[in-house]
Amino acid sequence: MADGPVIRLIVVDDHPVVRDGLRGMFAGAADFEVVGEAGDGAEAVELAARLLPDVVLTDLRMPRMDGVAAIRAMAERGLPCRVLVLTTYDTDSDVLPAVKAGAIGYLLKDTARDELFRAVRSAARGESVLSPAVATRLLGQVRTPEREPLSPREVEVLSLVAAGSTNKEAARRLFISEATVKTHLLHIYAKLGVNDRAAAVAAGYERGLLSRRDRG
Repeated sequence: MADGPVIRLIVVDDHPVVRDGLRGMFAGAADFEVVGEAGDGAEAVELAARLLPDVVLTDLRMPRMDGVAAIRAMAERGLPCRVLVLTTYDTDSDVLPAVKAGAIGYLLKDTARDELFRAVRSAARGESVLSPAVATRLLGQVRTPEREPLSPREVEVLSLVAAGSTNKEAARRLFISEATVKTHLLHIYAKLGVNDRAAAVAAGYERGLLSRRDRG
């Protein structure tokens, strides 16, 4: 018998085997009850609105409606459930949108059973839960905030620099003055957090602003 109130759960994953495994796992603990399952985000939103669970445990990448869109939809409907992400993906493009959409926690699927149980209990109490890898990523974002993107003209200038053009040559190619090219470069350095041309080009490749064909 559970010591406290039973935590009502919805499990959301597009793989039936994963849902079955999670249901079986939680069935072995007295303070959890899996009240529903969904195979995609749209189904999860409707189920959460109807069943009003305490916690929604959801994957991210699913057909029809992904996890982030589902989290956002639940928040927009004002549903009281806490959403805890359980996925295999820990990239910035997965973690940050999920947290911004309103997920109270983010765990990876290699999380141990006892740790998962503790996380769901914490989420039900309204406490944020993050796997160590995810916490490190979010901390990195706080310490290194997202920089302003380069303008199309700045990308053009950076591409010419990457191809080996001097400021004078870039000015001639773009029909602008050499002084304007220098101004663009200063803005590029500031936005990329670098101090010289070589570092700007390296950062351009690293961030996907430049393709290999930009090389001279």
